[in-house]
Amino acid sequence: MNRVLLAVYPEPHRSRQGEELLGCLAEAYPGRSWPPPREFVALVRGGVRARARAVVDDTGRPWWLDGIHLTALALAALALVPYLQDVWHWALRIDPGMHAIAFRFSGWYPWAQGPGTRTRLLPYGLLPLVCLVALLRGKAWIALPAAVAMVCAGATFNTTTLFGDEGKVGMGYYGLGAPITARDLALSGALVAACAVLAARRPGRLRRHSYRWLVPVALAMFVAGGLHITAVSPAFQRGLFAVEVGALLAAWVATAATGDYRWLVPVAVFALVRTQAIVDRPNWFMASLPDLVVLLLLIAPLPVLVIAAQRRQDRALLGH
Repeated sequence: MNRVLLAVYPEPHRSRQGEELLGCLAEAYPGRSWPPPREFVALVRGGVRARARAVVDDTGRPWWLDGIHLTALALAALALVPYLQDVWHWALRIDPGMHAIAFRFSGWYPWAQGPGTRTRLLPYGLLPLVCLVALLRGKAWIALPAAVAMVCAGATFNTTTLFGDEGKVGMGYYGLGAPITARDLALSGALVAACAVLAARRPGRLRRHSYRWLVPVALAMFVAGGLHITAVSPAFQRGLFAVEVGALLAAWVATAATGDYRWLVPVAVFALVRTQAIVDRPNWFMASLPDLVVLLLLIAPLPVLVIAAQRRQDRALLGH
């Protein structure tokens, strides 16, 4: 299992030092498939730093363009999360019954009709999924129309029948902040803006990520669909909270290691989208955490990242 841990490091690093690192782990912790928690955290932190330095060393694109690309990826993933179960069930033609995502079941295919509901053609979650896959491969011209469709679907949730009622009338999710539904256009609008900027650039300027990054997405869909974990369940909320905090910590580690500001862009947009959801949250939604705590969690990373980047740059200047 130590080889799985090596996946945190970039491929050139694994090729040069992978076997040496595995040998050190086997010698230091004989008979263990995983290192102790402290060593595990140190290795993950080292992997994040190595990947961050590899990104900064690649000068094929400006830092701000990479920051906007990361922002679009984060927003697409954020929009997809509440509909993991929905997309999984639709793809495998599974009727979740009472486990639908707190919405009325309206059928997974055009010929399926639920009692008292309208037939829909597609699940809403396909739109952010298309965005995510296209952005991973650096194809913003594919992601842009999908993001525009998200805005249209949210703006016409009460009249369109393309997606039925699923994913637009009921609850979204909490995580770090208030629930976000598809008709909340702050997230989808920001995604459209980011995709438009990326689409205006030459496709070769965008970073292309491996399809391997979709493995965690497929695993999350399998878990949510197989266990019927909906966006309003306590297990889902705890898991989403942990993922979002982990992403913020990774951004801090990357910024502190490189002194680069590109990771500040997605963190800032994430904070704006989440803060807007807290401000506009309907009264009948139950908060997962006190608003003041959530706002501090959202806003505090911004100055922390700026200070970390500035300190790294100052040390680099002193070193020269």
